[in-house]
Amino acid sequence: MADRPLSTAPVGLFDSGVGGLSVWREIRRQWPAESTIYFADQAHIPYGPRPPTEILRYAEAITVHLLDLGCKAIVVACNAASAAALYALRSRFPQIPFIGMEPAVKPAAKATQSRVVGVLATPGTLVGALFAQTAQRYAADVRLINQPCPGLVEQIEAGRLESPDTEALLRDLLAPMLDAGADRIVLACTHYPFVAPLIARIAGAGVTIIDPAPAVARQLGRVLETRTLANDGRGCPRHRFLSSGEPAHLETAIEQLLGLHFPAQALPWTSELRLSTS
Repeated sequence: MADRPLSTAPVGLFDSGVGGLSVWREIRRQWPAESTIYFADQAHIPYGPRPPTEILRYAEAITVHLLDLGCKAIVVACNAASAAALYALRSRFPQIPFIGMEPAVKPAAKATQSRVVGVLATPGTLVGALFAQTAQRYAADVRLINQPCPGLVEQIEAGRLESPDTEALLRDLLAPMLDAGADRIVLACTHYPFVAPLIARIAGAGVTIIDPAPAVARQLGRVLETRTLANDGRGCPRHRFLSSGEPAHLETAIEQLLGLHFPAQALPWTSELRLSTS
């Protein structure tokens, strides 16, 4: 990897699965000149219940591979990985800008009228220091209803976005925050925006759903501009998709969730927790 990546180099993104595609979609919308490399660690999904040390090992190995592929910046497009690994990644790779997922508690706390905010998240996000610091800093005078969502990531990975069992699961998850009068619901997992329409129907017209992806894409743009890494329109943007699991599953998800057709490449893990280059 060059000491100073060129502005035409790709932006790397990674997630435990297809959830980060919600962030990829927003980056492509806001910064259409940028090329990307997206890695879905579907061999280890879901990240949420895993110990932070395990997630960190995966995140470090993925980062090394994305840097070997020439990425100029990396978006940790996963709330659980951001909670477990973002600070460590910035420390280990200080020459590369990292943009992580921060639960959108700040805008929710600022906008709420009822002073009650619901947070849908994975267990790993809710127990992380990043969430605790964000909540303490921005929501000290707001009641947060923090709801872990076991099983929801798996439903979205399976493409069951509107199924009766997904709706039943969401109704159970949303009930405590809606009963408490929450008027803002924070989606603190990158998978969850893909069921935002269903959440909105269950929650009703008086509740605002907050997806952090647009803010993450804006922050990426600011970082690229500050470091003179933004692509000024030279060349044609290219997008690569890699999976440690079954690439056909990722291809299907891209088509179903984004309405786009992109091939995906298999990139399996070795026994040494490294990504194969073969």
